[in-house]
Amino acid sequence: MLSRIARGISSSPTLAISAKAKQMKSEGVDIIGFGAGEPDFGTPQHIKDAAIQAINEEFTKYTPVPGIPELKEAICTKLKNDNGLHYGPDQIVISNGAKHSLANAFAVLLDPGDEVIVPAPYWVTYPELVKLCHGKPVIIDTTAEDGFKLTVAHLEKAVTAKTKALILNSPSNPTGRIYLEEELKAIADFAVEKGIFVISDEIYEKLVYGKNKHLSIASFNDQIKALTIVINGVSKSYAMTGWRIGYSASAAELSKAMGNIQSHQTSNANSIAQKAAHAALSGSQDCVQEMCRAFDNRRRFMVERIRKIPLLEAIEPEGAFYLFVSVEGLINRSYAGKVITGGDDFAEYLLEHFAVAVVSGSAFGAPNYIRLSYATSMENIERGLERIEKFVCSCT
Repeated sequence: MLSRIARGISSSPTLAISAKAKQMKSEGVDIIGFGAGEPDFGTPQHIKDAAIQAINEEFTKYTPVPGIPELKEAICTKLKNDNGLHYGPDQIVISNGAKHSLANAFAVLLDPGDEVIVPAPYWVTYPELVKLCHGKPVIIDTTAEDGFKLTVAHLEKAVTAKTKALILNSPSNPTGRIYLEEELKAIADFAVEKGIFVISDEIYEKLVYGKNKHLSIASFNDQIKALTIVINGVSKSYAMTGWRIGYSASAAELSKAMGNIQSHQTSNANSIAQKAAHAALSGSQDCVQEMCRAFDNRRRFMVERIRKIPLLEAIEPEGAFYLFVSVEGLINRSYAGKVITGGDDFAEYLLEHFAVAVVSGSAFGAPNYIRLSYATSMENIERGLERIEKFVCSCT
């Protein structure tokens, strides 16, 4: 009955754990959740005001499919000022969230059987989007020892005659790691040499901590820029997840093709949300810095607190709002007669017995890990980590 593509797409493990946690919460259980993939802050007022004004001015009709001119211009300005990237408005496509922009990118690049290199740990949707576009995800395992980063050594082993593209996500979901300039330069040179496209997911670029800096791989030279599709949006940086505005920047031939595909699949992104996104990008950025400072405080607290819990290990994240925690020290230990074999068991028992929701690393291609989001209050973080410590110390 179902198509081969439909049968081959996995459901989202992150949504499954969230659904179970919500059910328990509706039954009166005091659930503490670390699964959130969105800021816990409200959308800044000046952005909401722009949306209200758009409604009052009846800006509620269809817009050009690739986006309204003023928003595309604002994105071009942002890319120039923040990333040293020069694009024209005809190279920008506004979509219904960064996930939609990614789907557009794969749709214009992939023919059946084309391979896309996906470094693990990866965001759960990358392999599924590749499969939806009849491509083949080639998963490359990275480790904590190499900073959970893709290297040229990885690429040399993975590239075949069918390799069409590779995915980069910096800062990363789920690890919070950021690629350094020399690391990106090496990958860029390799991609240019082999003629491989780069899908550069930069959605967390504003959420960077300490002395760390975000750098777009497209900024090195015209050759790698021509092969790169930059993916970004306003959801994470401006607490606008529900507004559903993402965008891509690419060579004109690619952007035109993405616009054509989008015109038949969804048409334009929400008109009101586009006006709000314009206010976000062109208005004061103080709201971003305020949110980033709060995330940084939580990040530092969580890292220090996790390191005091026996058998757990975590690399300090440099960006985004996730902490990726190894539970390998608990494998083959048990709780209440149940053996822990990896992140799935850890997450299940923790939720069932201690009412704390985390996401298993298996969702990201790293089964011996869990992901903790610090997009929640410091009170929840403190209480949740206390429960996690009790759980870990109760395992024998």
